[in-house]
Amino acid sequence: MRDLHKPGRSEVLATEGMCATSHPLAAKVAIDVLAQGGNAMDAAIAGAVLLGVCEPQMTGLGGDCFVLFNRAGENEIRALNGSGRAPKSALAQHLRDKGFASVPLNSPDAVTIPGAVDAFCHLAQTEGRLGLEALLQPAIHYAERGVPVAPRVAFDWQIGAATLQGAARERYLINGKAPETGQVFRAPGQAEVLRQIARNGRDAFYSGEIAQDMIAALASMGGVHTDEDFMNTRCTVTDPISGDYGGIELVEHPPNGQGATAILLLNILKHFDLQNMDPFGAERVHVEAEATKLAYDARNRLIADPDHTDMSERFLNREIAEQLAALIDPKRAMSAPAPLTETIHKDTVYITVVDRDRMAVSLIYSIFHSFGSGIASEKYGILLQNRGAGFTLQPGHPNEFGGGKRPMHTIIPGMLRQNGRVMMPFGVMGGAYQPTGHARFLSNLTDFGLGLQESIDAPRAFADGSVLKLERGHTDKISKQLSEMGHNIQEPETPLGGAQSIRIHEDGVLEGASDPRKDGCAIGY
Repeated sequence: MRDLHKPGRSEVLATEGMCATSHPLAAKVAIDVLAQGGNAMDAAIAGAVLLGVCEPQMTGLGGDCFVLFNRAGENEIRALNGSGRAPKSALAQHLRDKGFASVPLNSPDAVTIPGAVDAFCHLAQTEGRLGLEALLQPAIHYAERGVPVAPRVAFDWQIGAATLQGAARERYLINGKAPETGQVFRAPGQAEVLRQIARNGRDAFYSGEIAQDMIAALASMGGVHTDEDFMNTRCTVTDPISGDYGGIELVEHPPNGQGATAILLLNILKHFDLQNMDPFGAERVHVEAEATKLAYDARNRLIADPDHTDMSERFLNREIAEQLAALIDPKRAMSAPAPLTETIHKDTVYITVVDRDRMAVSLIYSIFHSFGSGIASEKYGILLQNRGAGFTLQPGHPNEFGGGKRPMHTIIPGMLRQNGRVMMPFGVMGGAYQPTGHARFLSNLTDFGLGLQESIDAPRAFADGSVLKLERGHTDKISKQLSEMGHNIQEPETPLGGAQSIRIHEDGVLEGASDPRKDGCAIGY
């Protein structure tokens, strides 16, 4: 139990249903949907779409999603990949010929076809109860009436505003400036898009005037996206992958997501006596940082569109993890593995919902960098993701930029299972940090016995290339110790990620926790 004399928040306890996400309005809408007879999938979709209005720098209709879920009364975890592909005519050599070493972030080349809308429509039809029209009404309402900008959103907006270009500046700035906390942001164009999707389904987004609005914005900047690219966009049902840590099974999405990295990282950490380390001390941070370097080096080399290569088994192989663990010096930092050209960033939203029948949904939804590519469609103001920057331009690499391919994706929903029972949907936002965040969260729970909220609140560190990013929650003494070990210490501009989780107790109680690094909360009823 936390020290009640100190600032903090308690876990939220309920029995009928619960949502945890990064904005209170989205959490409230999810709970309203449950109370109206919707299931966890209905609630997660309604809340996620609204997050695109509440946190437009993080996500929106022009982005991608990944989902893990179980059906009521089942412990089988299912996976849906809602990530889009590069346009069919995309060519890596075209960019190399222009002298680029990586896919330029704010260009149409970085824009992959949005996959989230197709995934939401599919899930509403196959797993939901209430139908799209009911689920999209809250987002339509708030897009028209407006949302007061929350403090963390305003902070991020100020940082990301420079990305906005052309029509995006008109849609996402107020009088030419990033909105301040409490200013009301409206998105009437998105409200109309959502109305059309509610009436006519996914085809309203991927064909006709809405698709033409997006295609025209890209074509005006030299994009090669076509009607066919949009109409052919389809989500994919996949089989989750998993690994055991401390008697708990961590379930992740397979590639093209980076979830396999979290499993490899935990398999490396098994070879160290973390339980006898200070959970907030330099020794633990060092070992985790070194294991992260090795796991991410494997990620950079191997994770790509599984239609072109699938190396998941290497990440699950315990012998490989043991060999990697042997490379770690417990007293000295290694040089960072040579970085590839994949561009990694940190902007994502996450929502998890559990309903009274114990259907659990773990959903993550993103436009990649802050405000994505910065390109928005002229008529409707749909911000387009720059997920194509997750490709490499290295010739012959499995994740090489190419037509019809899905890039390596940073966003990963998580799910925990124990003794075959689904026990916790969770997510840790934060771009490249996410596998480390998954590993640290599970280690906090198992190695150190921290409570759910305490596991989320605990200070974070991240070996990001040649830099070890330390949140301010670490003491100057720890920073000095890590520096003496050879780490290049840096305080990140923004906190490392943001987590949400719901624990499903065997006695029927739901326990939710939400990261104070974001504006959100857990709500139950």
